[in-house]
Amino acid sequence: MARKITTQRKVVVTAIAWTIGIIIFFPILWTFLTSFKSEADAIASPPQFLFFHWTTENYLEVQSRSNYFSHFMNSVIISFGSTLLGLLIAVPSAWAMAFSPTKRTKDILMWMLSTKMMPAVGALIPIYLMFRNTGLLDSRLGLVFVLMLINLPIIIWMLYTYFKEIPGEILEAARMDGASLMKEIVYVLTPMAVPGIASTLLLNIILSWNEAFWTLNLTASKAAPLTAFIASYSSPEGLFYAKLSAASTMAIAPILILGWFSQKQLVRGLTFGAVK
Repeated sequence: MARKITTQRKVVVTAIAWTIGIIIFFPILWTFLTSFKSEADAIASPPQFLFFHWTTENYLEVQSRSNYFSHFMNSVIISFGSTLLGLLIAVPSAWAMAFSPTKRTKDILMWMLSTKMMPAVGALIPIYLMFRNTGLLDSRLGLVFVLMLINLPIIIWMLYTYFKEIPGEILEAARMDGASLMKEIVYVLTPMAVPGIASTLLLNIILSWNEAFWTLNLTASKAAPLTAFIASYSSPEGLFYAKLSAASTMAIAPILILGWFSQKQLVRGLTFGAVK
């Protein structure tokens, strides 16, 4: 029998949840407000929260100084391209580990996860040299490949977890009906794992969109995404907080909107199989 939740407990839990949410969201709100301040108001002490002279000059200057649309398109191509390429590799890999495991499957999964524990800077020099020698420096294709490889362990782990929740008898029935391996994956397994695949896709788009280390070190101007767009407002002369906040707001707005409209699908996918 389910335990009855009192009204007082609901109020307390709701208040705690709202408090945590506000604390997490406050840096984004502060960045947004700072983007409408002058540079003098941005560094004023004590800080001015709402009562300041609102201005849009930072957005106008950022747009005149940098080609926002070009950086935006680079981010879209790199994040979506690396995620889709990762899915093409991860779906059959996760299928093999979930439905045709060997005694080394768990070791391979742990090895893939362990690669995420290595500091990125430890692999920078060899990857930079390979990119330089193959002409992939400052190219969208190069960033698509490197971000795909970086996030591939996460994609495989997530899909492996989702696939494990699908009864193997369904796939066996498809085989008995004459389905080939490709048809089994495309027409049987993939539709059943749509929530998990969708959440994996969304999460890895966010990770690729926010990746700064590799995009700053492997690009210069042609393939520079929005992370480089933000970094361009940090100069040796100092930080221009108002302009930096305007650039940051313009960079995070698209992925924030995407996350807002897809939150139900993301939560559904991340909790896929958690409730029996």
